[in-house]
Amino acid sequence: MAESSISTVSVDSRDKKLLWKGAFAVTGIMVTLVTYGVLQEKIMRVPYGAEKEYFKYSLFLVFCNRITTSAVSAGALLASKKAMDPVAPIYKYCLVSVSNILTTTCQYEALKYVSFPVQTLAKCAKMIPVMVWGTLIMQKKYQGPDYLLAFLVTLGCSVFILYPAGTDISPYSRGRENTVWGVLLMIGYLGCDGFTSTFQDKLFRGYDMEIHNQIFYTTLCSCILSLTGLVLQGHLIPAIEFVYHHHDCFFDIALLSTVATVSQFFISYTIRTFGALTFATIMTTRQLVSIMLSCVWFSHPLSWEQWIGAVIVFGSLYAKSFLRKVPQKTTSVPVVQTGDSNNLKDNP
Repeated sequence: MAESSISTVSVDSRDKKLLWKGAFAVTGIMVTLVTYGVLQEKIMRVPYGAEKEYFKYSLFLVFCNRITTSAVSAGALLASKKAMDPVAPIYKYCLVSVSNILTTTCQYEALKYVSFPVQTLAKCAKMIPVMVWGTLIMQKKYQGPDYLLAFLVTLGCSVFILYPAGTDISPYSRGRENTVWGVLLMIGYLGCDGFTSTFQDKLFRGYDMEIHNQIFYTTLCSCILSLTGLVLQGHLIPAIEFVYHHHDCFFDIALLSTVATVSQFFISYTIRTFGALTFATIMTTRQLVSIMLSCVWFSHPLSWEQWIGAVIVFGSLYAKSFLRKVPQKTTSVPVVQTGDSNNLKDNP
């Protein structure tokens, strides 16, 4: 009887600890990424100075974000006196880095052609590439309800994108062909982002890897690649000159890099503790808040068809969350236990 009581207390303590970890992850992701979303829309879509000049150098934002994150993660490793040596082969860090650069660049570029609410709602379709990459990389198996959820999310996103309301403030939007280009960029974003989070999950499961170690080597590779891209495109000097002449843009980019750095730690912490798909689920609420905030802050009108599309997307995702059953044993390939079951059938 005593052993049973001790076991119950132990389980309760573990559940409370997991609950606090979840609250910490959700709060961190919500605050940092909602702020990040507002700032990226302001930088890419709102003109600076009396001449009303627009900032056009997406890769420069990637470089600033990554060099800040790399410096902070290096400092964290040194302060904790943990080994600076790479735990996994360098090429695996580079894979995450390349996909992450492509993800972020597509995200910034898409804002030139589609509104932030459209871009943000499209991110809800992240579950689809996560399922694809999970099958290919992690050998996971999914059930019928998961494919139904993916279909409903895709349907809602399609309705939201195809039925915009009124005109948009984007200086780059000049006809439907640009909207199509924006959608293609978002598809590129979703594919690369799904690979990034899934491969990060695989790295954490396959190696005894600290969060700071993974972030440091990934962002270091990103710094080198993004700087190389800026030099080859001839955008490095023009970007620096723009920031030099527009101090408010400099402060926006500095704040963007700061919240992007903090968000990277929360993202890696969440993926390592709860898995890639749980991270995608947490992002759903953040995306809803971001859409509402963007509509109010930047005066984005929404058509009634877009409201229907949003209801389909968020209704499907939250219904999956509230109606999910107790996790069942699966026949998928065993993985290292990190505190939860990461099969899509067990998570929304």
